[in-house]
Amino acid sequence: MALSPDNAAFLLEVDEAVRKDRLDTLWRRYGWWIIGAIVAALVAFGGWLYWGHAQQVQRGEQAEALVAAFEKAAASQPNAAAKDLDTIVAEGSPAYRSAALMQQANIKAQAGDRKGAAALMAKVAGDKKIDPALRNAALLRQTALEFDTLKPQAVIDRMKPLVEAKDPASSWFASAAELSAIAYYQLGQYDRAGELYGRIAKLPDVPKSLQSRAVQMAGMLGVDAVTDRAGESADKDRKDVAGSQTAATEKTEETK
Repeated sequence: MALSPDNAAFLLEVDEAVRKDRLDTLWRRYGWWIIGAIVAALVAFGGWLYWGHAQQVQRGEQAEALVAAFEKAAASQPNAAAKDLDTIVAEGSPAYRSAALMQQANIKAQAGDRKGAAALMAKVAGDKKIDPALRNAALLRQTALEFDTLKPQAVIDRMKPLVEAKDPASSWFASAAELSAIAYYQLGQYDRAGELYGRIAKLPDVPKSLQSRAVQMAGMLGVDAVTDRAGESADKDRKDVAGSQTAATEKTEETK
């Protein structure tokens, strides 16, 4: 049976009244809980924003303090630099703390305290909270400082992850491979030493001093790294000439 307009309006009013009554009941029962939840959420969000801002400010302050310490160390003010570095080590984030420890190690090494320097580098190398690249740099430096006191096989084992890393290769490969090559040479394993020196010599982006040493040692050990480098250089020159000719041809065509 169809409802008359009056009955339909009456039912709508009843329905709205029932819903309002239910809302009033829910509000009386849970209103303060709802307000509390909203306030707590706003407080938590505000706290998160403040924490992010505080962290950013703290990182900026730590960076400035670290740069100041480096400048003091470079200016032959080791005591002043040490004081700043101690503060960063005690209060800094893992990355800044590690950088400060490495600089402290450098200062000790320059003063002749290689054992103390190596111990600080070992702390950084063993810190799982920092980036692996920084840990590897510390491990490499620690090994270089301790090299004269380590057995050759210990050096090889320690550097093995850096030497054999692939996809990607370690950014510290060249230095780690040189330490390993010296250790292999000390063990009389000249073929392994020559192989590593040859690999170093073929790298395109290594310091000239290291590349020169690698070429000389590889040649002494029977690896013709000079020929390999000459071939690579010739290929590069051919590519450069071809590129120049192509550019010149394109320019000529444009002027026609």
